Amino acid sequence: MTTGATPPLAPKRSRARTFLPLAVAAWLVLEIWLLTVVADMAGGLTVFALLVGGILLGAAVVKRAGRRAFRNLSSTFQQAQAAAESGTAPQAPERTGAEDRNGFLMLGGLLLMIPGLVSDVLGLLLLIPPVRSLLGRYADRAAERRMAAAPPGSLQGAFQQARIHRPDGKVVQGEVIREDAAQGPRRADESHPPLMP
Repeated sequence: MTTGATPPLAPKRSRARTFLPLAVAAWLVLEIWLLTVVADMAGGLTVFALLVGGILLGAAVVKRAGRRAFRNLSSTFQQAQAAAESGTAPQAPERTGAEDRNGFLMLGGLLLMIPGLVSDVLGLLLLIPPVRSLLGRYADRAAERRMAAAPPGSLQGAFQQARIHRPDGKVVQGEVIREDAAQGPRRADESHPPLMP
C-alpha cells in the first residue's frame, strides 16, 4: 500500500567518510611495503630495533606531554581556588603548554608508538617546535573559519559565548526564548523559571 508520500532521502556521505577507509588502507600498504624494503636492505633485526626504539621514544614523549598537561591543569585549579577564596576575579591561566602545542607533542608521541616508518617520520616531525607552532597556527585559523561559517543555532554560538572574557567576573542573568516554541498566554498554574539560583 502506498500513501503517496516521498520516501526520506538518505543523508549524503561526506568526502572524508568516503575516502578515509581508502586512505587508511593505502597507508597500511605503504607501511608494510617500506618495512619489507628496509628489512631486505638492512636486515630484520634493524627493522625490529627501529620499531622498538620508536615505541620507547613515543612512550617517553607521551608521558612528558601528559605530565605537562596535568601540571597546567592543576595550576589552573589552584589559581581559581585562590581567587575564589580571596573574592577576586581569577587571572588568565598560564599557557605553558599552548605555546609549545602540547597536543601536537602528544600526537607526535602516539605516531611514534604506532609501528611503521611513515608514522615514525611524522611523529619525529611533530617533535620539532617550529613544526608544531606552524601546525597550531593553521589549526587555530581553520577552527575560526569553521566557527564563523557555522549556521546560527549550532555549536558556534556556544563556543562564541564561551570565548567572551569578563575580567570583572560579573554574571549576566538572562532568559532563553525559543522561536519554535508555541506562543500564547501562559497558564496560571504554569510556574516561571527562577531568575536567580
